[in-house]
Amino acid sequence: MKKLFPLALLVILVFACTRVAQKDPVKVDDVKTEVTTMLKYPETAKGDVTDEYFGTTVADPYRWLEDDNSDETKDWVRRQNEVTFGYLNKIPYRDAIEKRLTEIWNYEKYSTPFKENDKYYFFKNNGLQNHSVLYVQDDLDAEAKVLLDPNTFSEDGTTSLAGYSFSKDGRYMAYGVSEGGSDWRTAMVRDLKTGENLADELKWIKFSGMSWKGDGFFYSRYDEPEEGGELSDKTDNHKVYYHKVGTPQSADKLIHKDDDNPERNFNMWTSEDERFVMLYASESTSGNALYFKDTKKGDADFTPITESFDSDFWTLGNFDDKLVVMTNHEAPNMRVLLIDTNNPSEENWKELIPEDEKKLQSISLIGGKMLARYIKDAYSVVKIFSEDGTYEGDLELPGIGTVSGFSGKRDENTAFYAFTSFTQPSAKYKYDASTGKSELFKASALDFNSDDYETKQVFYESKDGTKVPMFITHKKGIKMDGTNPTLLYGYGGFNISLTPSFSITNLAFYENGGIYALANLRGGGEYGKKWHEAGTKLQKQNVFDDFISAAEYLIDNNYTSSERLAIQGGSNGGLLVGACMLQRPDLFKVALPAVGVMDMLRYHKFTIGKFWAGDYGTSEESQEQFEYLWDYSPVHNVKSGTAYPATLVTTADHDDRVVPAHSFKFAAALQEGHEGENPVLIRIDTKAGHGAGKSTEQTIAERADVMSFMFYNFGVDVKY
Repeated sequence: MKKLFPLALLVILVFACTRVAQKDPVKVDDVKTEVTTMLKYPETAKGDVTDEYFGTTVADPYRWLEDDNSDETKDWVRRQNEVTFGYLNKIPYRDAIEKRLTEIWNYEKYSTPFKENDKYYFFKNNGLQNHSVLYVQDDLDAEAKVLLDPNTFSEDGTTSLAGYSFSKDGRYMAYGVSEGGSDWRTAMVRDLKTGENLADELKWIKFSGMSWKGDGFFYSRYDEPEEGGELSDKTDNHKVYYHKVGTPQSADKLIHKDDDNPERNFNMWTSEDERFVMLYASESTSGNALYFKDTKKGDADFTPITESFDSDFWTLGNFDDKLVVMTNHEAPNMRVLLIDTNNPSEENWKELIPEDEKKLQSISLIGGKMLARYIKDAYSVVKIFSEDGTYEGDLELPGIGTVSGFSGKRDENTAFYAFTSFTQPSAKYKYDASTGKSELFKASALDFNSDDYETKQVFYESKDGTKVPMFITHKKGIKMDGTNPTLLYGYGGFNISLTPSFSITNLAFYENGGIYALANLRGGGEYGKKWHEAGTKLQKQNVFDDFISAAEYLIDNNYTSSERLAIQGGSNGGLLVGACMLQRPDLFKVALPAVGVMDMLRYHKFTIGKFWAGDYGTSEESQEQFEYLWDYSPVHNVKSGTAYPATLVTTADHDDRVVPAHSFKFAAALQEGHEGENPVLIRIDTKAGHGAGKSTEQTIAERADVMSFMFYNFGVDVKY
């Protein structure tokens, strides 16, 4: 679909999260039957709430769980966590898995360095720090000093850094702070000469950048929400303000609002030379209107480049009075335009880089070159162009994987980027634009031999005959006899591409004979706009069919069996897992839906759910769309008396992206309708949100729970 919170949302008893010390190793078969037999789900009350959709009455018996502030909901959460953590604590190797994850997590991790003014910056985590620390150095060989340590934001590590932006003169850094993983941000300003914060404190910021202009910056915010509704109420009336450093937020100047279209979001962007100010308007996660203002022309109004929301337009920079813009307008795989601000109408647009058969993901203007990052069959390819659009060659990469970064400036030759794959931890490379060559700058400190593992890409056939790519990774030499523990991951939505990346968690999975498969489903962005749209609205079932077909491929080709196959996904991927486990409960042994969108009839009524309508459609726009959503909505499709896979639903109390009520209602319906010995549980994290900003401690604990639940229900002993 690339946080201040004043009150605690849910109260979870401490003993519900404590761990039982593991003494002697115990085999799974010795305790599994006992644990499953003793499992008793908390009782969930049912109300008589109904809604009418085009003459159809739809019951919503768990509507009361949408009130995240009620005593009844808090008590339900407490009781669910007691059962869930009680079950997880009895898994004999759960603590051993957490110990192993902690061991392999404990190595130094560096971000890609970047330059602002005359200084270099980078993030580093010593190993098990909850959050990475921002360092500054005068040059690449100088001593690095701490500039900002997010680990000091809170004692328990649940407050995190959430974005930053440097003033063009190098004097200030604005940065956002998130509490408990919420999307709400509080912005602070740090004086880079003194290393101290100013008194500036800007609240109720959400879905906003911080773009500097002169002695201040633009940002976007909402009005202060009503008390108690901070994490669930629908957000409207996004506004753009300008904040001058050293002044209170009450003095900030309102730059843009749209009372006639309260559901639109707005953001500002300033060019590197601060000449142009761009205004973006959006109504969903795809497509935007774009306007510009030339500050050389005084206080002129914003001039439109496009006022349609049918395509994406992203400003990359400017060549004097011409804007460099990347778009999928009349180019599903993206192209780059040069737009003359003196004649900005479409008939005057000049194509700088034409559409390619591969999808263009990003353009970086570095050292007089344009570095174009493409995606080919879900992995990275980088092409080098001159600023007049002449193709100069490809950047040589270490292998099939994912490139990210390209931190550099248009007027400097040196830049940095990161490369990773399923079997290679992220390594940082230094690029010289004058030669077009790159060299290894910093390798990962993880003690890991990539030669022991292998990845291959297959193309399997979905239900309608569409060829879908999938990566499969495992330790070399394992026997393909249909018994291997296998985890299938997917997303399939919002034009998001899943590409190769290294996972510490998966390393522990591979060590125990696991196979990890990642399917590049329709709805994603791997093959451009057409691939995305093929998995949206009335074609959403294509995404589920692609995922189910991926599972069938793994079984048919003897990687695994239904008794050793787990499916996992988060957010829109949580919806994917929920829908597929209900449509084909016989196909999977374990289901792991995380922070999922589970109520497809009401998702748009909470926080920013309205922006997902471009992918999903809404239950109110037409009878056809309502019936389509109702037919796959996980909350509404649990069948009584059905044996479902062993399920661990995961969510968090501060998730204001996909409110936890989705997972609450799904878990309640599942526990009522499920029949059989497989456990169906919900794990509700506290002081955590949709995922970003979660502390290392929280992350390791959750992943240990999920992995042990998966292995336990496969009936597999681990080696630790």
